[in-house]
Amino acid sequence: MSLSKISSSVSRRSFMRLAGVAASMPILTEAHFAYAALQQPASAPATARRVRPATPPGAVLINANENPLGPSKAACEAIAAIAHKGGRYDIDGETDKLTKTFAEQNGLKENYIAVYAGSSEPLHFTVLAFTSPSRGFVTADPSYEAGMRAAMVARAKVSKVPLRPDYSHDVKAMVAADPNAGVIYICNPNNPTGTLTTKDDIAWALANKPAGAILLVDEAYIHLSDAPNVLDMVAADKDLIVLRTFSKVYGMAGIRCGFAVGRPDLLAKLQPFGQNAMPITGSAAANVSLLDPELVPTRKKIIADTRNQTFAFLTANGYKFIPSHSNCFMIDTGRNGQQVIAAMRAKNVFIGRTWPIWPNTVRITVGTPEEMAKFQTAFKQVMDAPPTSAALHDPFADLAFPLLS
Repeated sequence: MSLSKISSSVSRRSFMRLAGVAASMPILTEAHFAYAALQQPASAPATARRVRPATPPGAVLINANENPLGPSKAACEAIAAIAHKGGRYDIDGETDKLTKTFAEQNGLKENYIAVYAGSSEPLHFTVLAFTSPSRGFVTADPSYEAGMRAAMVARAKVSKVPLRPDYSHDVKAMVAADPNAGVIYICNPNNPTGTLTTKDDIAWALANKPAGAILLVDEAYIHLSDAPNVLDMVAADKDLIVLRTFSKVYGMAGIRCGFAVGRPDLLAKLQPFGQNAMPITGSAAANVSLLDPELVPTRKKIIADTRNQTFAFLTANGYKFIPSHSNCFMIDTGRNGQQVIAAMRAKNVFIGRTWPIWPNTVRITVGTPEEMAKFQTAFKQVMDAPPTSAALHDPFADLAFPLLS
């Protein structure tokens, strides 16, 4: 057999293997993790397709890091204006327009940007592309779980490294955790803590990571903080992929749009796992959102003011919490966090989940001022009452890999 035929055969086999993994791979979003923690009937099918269980009227939903402000007015108008063209496959090139806008705003070449329906797909695909049974996945603990779940699908070694005392990523410990790492995942600001890791620390990790590894820097919450982004490292052709989403500050969680940003050769490794065409509504809404210079600073202030008012309440009542730079924060309840979640839910206030490393600590999403006022009332009532024995079961806890999305 000729070399070209051997190469072609190997290429086809590699593609089919990757395609098979992609076809069987669950892609989870923040919503799946948030709502999996809610009890489901025993007869419910073993699937995470039903992301949000039915909630009572008037429920306060501050458990999934959603933005209650929703899409901007301009984004809603863009969706309405283009919806009638939805019978065509992006006839006006909305996704190309979005790519061009983001590239120009961030000093990037357009082929350094891949557009996805949110950042969940490229997060999962990056982990699958760069980890394997011989190349591990390193993450902070606690941090966003989706990359770890994808690494389990890839049968990669998962190394969880506790945060530093200041709740930043311990990059030196992360780099040392696995000399054969394929991906080092840094969520900045971190989910669930809302805390920051400095750009200098990220640069150190990039300079000292194991050979052949990449940094996967998740900047889903970057606009909510004053932290500098690391897109300049992408422009400098470093070994990293940066994730962005329109689900947070832009309020488009239910519309879906996001980016993977990296060198073209790195992005090419994600391609075997698929990249669906973007809905024109998502691309159009994202583009006008980027073009609005007041959108991010206005929303950043609204969320920060509401968050800080809640911190004042927590401080006044002696509750322990982690200061955050994002739209979520964590409270150490001093008791079983699952019991607190259940007690809050009984008061029609749905708060976020716990992480195994901190079982007494619950995550809270910043809602509207009215929602946070209801949260404060309910939380004080729960904390003033004796602990209950009720607890919620996390259906993900006993799984080797996550449920189907």
